[in-house]
Amino acid sequence: MILIVGGAGYIGSHTNKALNEAGYETVVLDNLSYGHEESIKWGEFCKCDLANIDDVDEVFNKYDITAVMHFSSFIDVGESVTNPEKYYTNNVVNTMNLLHVMLKHNVKKFIFSSTCATYGVPQKIPLVEDHPQNPINPYGMTKLMVEKILKDYDNAYGLKSVILRYFNASGADESGEIGEWHNPETHLIPLILDAAIGKREDIKIFGTDYDTEDGTCIRDYIHVTDLADAHIRALKYLEDENTSNEFNLGNGVGFSVRQVIESAKKVTGRDFKVEETKRRPGDPAVLIGSSKKAKDTLGWNPQYTDIDDIIKTAWIWHQKLNK
Repeated sequence: MILIVGGAGYIGSHTNKALNEAGYETVVLDNLSYGHEESIKWGEFCKCDLANIDDVDEVFNKYDITAVMHFSSFIDVGESVTNPEKYYTNNVVNTMNLLHVMLKHNVKKFIFSSTCATYGVPQKIPLVEDHPQNPINPYGMTKLMVEKILKDYDNAYGLKSVILRYFNASGADESGEIGEWHNPETHLIPLILDAAIGKREDIKIFGTDYDTEDGTCIRDYIHVTDLADAHIRALKYLEDENTSNEFNLGNGVGFSVRQVIESAKKVTGRDFKVEETKRRPGDPAVLIGSSKKAKDTLGWNPQYTDIDDIIKTAWIWHQKLNK
């Protein structure tokens, strides 16, 4: 049985669905602080907080867990700057609680949701796995700390892990039964769709003077279903190879903020107000990742490479969510 920590959240719920469709049995562990119980449509559910080791231990006593996928992190970069204690406690300390219980029960396969934020300001594009890791915010630092902990735990205890560094997760399951659902929302595509559906007065472009073709930031958007597929491939890799590794997960293609906005207008058939404002501190002009290693080693091949196709799936979900 696969334990999905944070399986009521955005990427965790999509991975839960994909695992069940692939024939795995799953149990979701989530405290529902940000996740949604409505998104747990597959497997078993244990409402539990990683801060309580005894409760986590009880989950491992109850189920025959063979591997753990860990999605349960706080992800708001801005909040991590203003409230770093919250991020270090949840993202690092609580992860160590989980690892402690795993070792106690001799569960030594771990798949970790990390982030391209561990790299900091890119020295070279596209980003590859051996790019220097110099995070510029506490969120990225917490993820890097866990990565280092996992390497030490492999050396000391034989706990094998696959670290998956995401770029911009986006889109939704094509069925429309689950999708992106954050409160508060901070991600660009759902914020744009909020403007399209009338929940927001406008969408803001933070900076139009970057060294890019249209002056706005370029980001690598990777569809959540493709991310879920990568997790299953990472699990099979651990099962077959029993070796730790790390992989970037991105499309290898970037889209500017203006391109995403224009795509959303085309897909939704709706116009909305766009306001241009000054840059935010710490936003690199371009963030694009190379997924060559994941393709070569895991056989992973993203199916959603066109921004219109990504936004179409997000729009189906967004309309359902806002009925």
